[in-house]
Amino acid sequence: MAKTLDWQSRIGRRVRLRDLHIFFEVAERGSMAKAGAHLGITQPGVSKAIGDLEAAVGVRLLDRTPRGVEATVYGRELLKYGGAAFADLREGIRSIENLADPETGEVRIGCDEIVVAGFLPAVIERFSARYPRVVLSLIHADTNSRGYAVLQERKADVTVASYPGYRRGDLTEAHRAEILYYDQACLAAAAHSSWARRRNIDFADLADAVFIMPPAQTAGANALSKVFHAAGLPAPRVTVTAYSVDARKILTSMADRFVVVLPASTLRFNAGPYPLKELPLELPAPPWPTVCVTLKNQTVKPAVERFIACAREVGSAMRKRLPEGSVEALSRQRTTKPR
Repeated sequence: MAKTLDWQSRIGRRVRLRDLHIFFEVAERGSMAKAGAHLGITQPGVSKAIGDLEAAVGVRLLDRTPRGVEATVYGRELLKYGGAAFADLREGIRSIENLADPETGEVRIGCDEIVVAGFLPAVIERFSARYPRVVLSLIHADTNSRGYAVLQERKADVTVASYPGYRRGDLTEAHRAEILYYDQACLAAAAHSSWARRRNIDFADLADAVFIMPPAQTAGANALSKVFHAAGLPAPRVTVTAYSVDARKILTSMADRFVVVLPASTLRFNAGPYPLKELPLELPAPPWPTVCVTLKNQTVKPAVERFIACAREVGSAMRKRLPEGSVEALSRQRTTKPR
């Protein structure tokens, strides 16, 4: 039968933060001598700290090898969970510092391609005008392949991302999610193109257009194919497919013959520097939510709360533009567990 550690007598009283800190340094540097030199502690002092920690947890945490030292299977577990505890402790100290001066600090924002191309710059402009001493750090969050890893790894304080980029099940009870606005697919062309100059236009007029599209199976690509098929038109002639919103906008602005499928937010929040005009044609694709996500078990810093408040304000402008029925229908879906 496995031994059960007595938390109160063996862990709560005997494990010291200093010893844990020394252990993390030794494991990272692979050498007690190097860790001691970095921390300004003698090698015997490092050895004693590691010995005290191993005695407290009752297992060997480091193996001595010809190449130095490396964490045992037990040591790797302590690094994983102890590292998260230290990350929370650092955030706690930073939060205390920010409370003393709430208009300073840093907000680390995990963000995907779609929000960077439209919504997020508008939020940053508003936030930075109000709180110029807060540093905003943008961290690429590939929500399509990695979900909310930047939050789980404590690399970001908040994630702002477009719903189509999420994998099913990524949002769990550990996440706190809030819908900021609903986006939708739209068609656009260069502002100087013949398509943009027309007062009246329908899908039949686009039969000869050359399309720049997001990848197949995305909401916009599927909707365009369906509407052409329903109208009895040949399939849209596609010359470029790209996930990158900026690439689609740049290419479309370069030539009159291109029509592009884009998230509407990228035109309404960030029209320049590419002179594009949204065409008055509605794609039959349901709006999708853009959400702000934080961790429930992580303290939200005052600067982060202020950033989220600015995001709500900017998102409200987009909500007013979209059909109420669509928004109300989607708002009944739980954002904590997409189906």
